[in-house]
Amino acid sequence: MSTSNKTDEKPLKPKAKTATKKSTEKVSAKMEKKLNEAEESLVAEKDKFMRLFAEFENYKKRTSKERIELFKTAGQEVISSLLPVVDDFNRALKEVDKLENSSDFEGFKLINNKLSETLKSKGLNQVDVNAGDTFDAELHEAITQIPAGEDQQGKIIEVIEEGYQLGEKIIRYPKVVVGQ
Repeated sequence: MSTSNKTDEKPLKPKAKTATKKSTEKVSAKMEKKLNEAEESLVAEKDKFMRLFAEFENYKKRTSKERIELFKTAGQEVISSLLPVVDDFNRALKEVDKLENSSDFEGFKLINNKLSETLKSKGLNQVDVNAGDTFDAELHEAITQIPAGEDQQGKIIEVIEEGYQLGEKIIRYPKVVVGQ
């Protein structure tokens, strides 16, 4: 029995070395596979991070632009509600200029100037429209058309109500009479 034990032990030693090499190769293959998976995962996460970062930067730019636009037109509703008052002041000033004692209305004129300057400081500007200008449907609102000579066709005959813009945005289009 002792000889059979010795013969059994000799073949075991080379098998153990082969098994160790195979197991080392398996472990090495598994480690390399895990390393490749980790690298792929890292690349995917890096791409995801870069996309998220770019999206956040775009969000910051967009909200900044919206905030600036909001500040520019923040008082649009209030200013729009004051436009009829401005129109009434302008009509009254035209009538005061016709009177002989227009100097009695100097306080009225000062109030009008102060209101106009305050609105201008908030970004309100009058749209420049004069009789004889060419009618543009994107800039003017036609109230009516009246027959006119050849030279007045498609031109503004009379400005009924002034138009105003707040910053770059037109908040009320000028109402005009157009020659036909």
